[in-house]
Amino acid sequence: MQRMLVILGAGYLARFIRLIHPDRYSDVRFTSRSPAINLSDVSTDRRILFDLAQPETWSSIPRDADLLWSFPAAPLEAVQRFAARINGSCRRVVVLGSTSAYDVAASSDTYPPPWIDETASVDLSIPRVQGEEFLRTNYAAVVLRVAGIYGPGRHPFDWIRHGRVQPSRKYVNLIHVEDLAAICLVALGSGIPGEVYNVSDGVPRTWTEISEWMKKSQTSQHVTGDDTHATGKRISNAKLLAMLRKAGASIHHDDLYASLSCTEHKRSAE
Repeated sequence: MQRMLVILGAGYLARFIRLIHPDRYSDVRFTSRSPAINLSDVSTDRRILFDLAQPETWSSIPRDADLLWSFPAAPLEAVQRFAARINGSCRRVVVLGSTSAYDVAASSDTYPPPWIDETASVDLSIPRVQGEEFLRTNYAAVVLRVAGIYGPGRHPFDWIRHGRVQPSRKYVNLIHVEDLAAICLVALGSGIPGEVYNVSDGVPRTWTEISEWMKKSQTSQHVTGDDTHATGKRISNAKLLAMLRKAGASIHHDDLYASLSCTEHKRSAE
């Protein structure tokens, strides 16, 4: 049976979902608070004006559509009111969360940090985590706790070059946006309602390791290090891989450095 998919908050990720042309959906629509500006490359019949902070826009979400919630599910009160409004009208809901939800204070002195799976405790003081857990427990939403997203226009080397991060022993978990787009569609079709899946390529790396590879590839000048004692996290994606295998899918960008090298070559050629 063909279905409609509505992407709530069509930003960076939605650009790559549009390239997949999923067989499961006969119609994919995209929402924005300013669709004429932010969705100018999408046909007008597939644009939807939607703003969680403006209840008058909620009725524009088509009934009987699957929802991919791609922006932070906060504040909680608005999430609750919107969920009550659409209750029973949507078939499946997948919510994009973040691996920052995990409360790792207890393991901050352990190095390397222990692996974190979906059974780890989360920090319910974080507004978006409150919204994600509400949707998961009350509306059987599938929650994807997503690692750092990289891809065209979002390059970890640039984060180092521009000082957003510095070489350190801190671990980082990443996922390529093309893999994330495919994973979202698999989760909509095969994710177990009310379950959580960690989304990363499964290979945590330190910022020192990434910066050293960057220097070896001769793509950057010297970058100073950081003596931070932060450990970061090591996110397990075993549950995600099991879901993907069952659906006949896999992660394609599991070699970070090969993906980064390809992007660097493309940028050099431009």
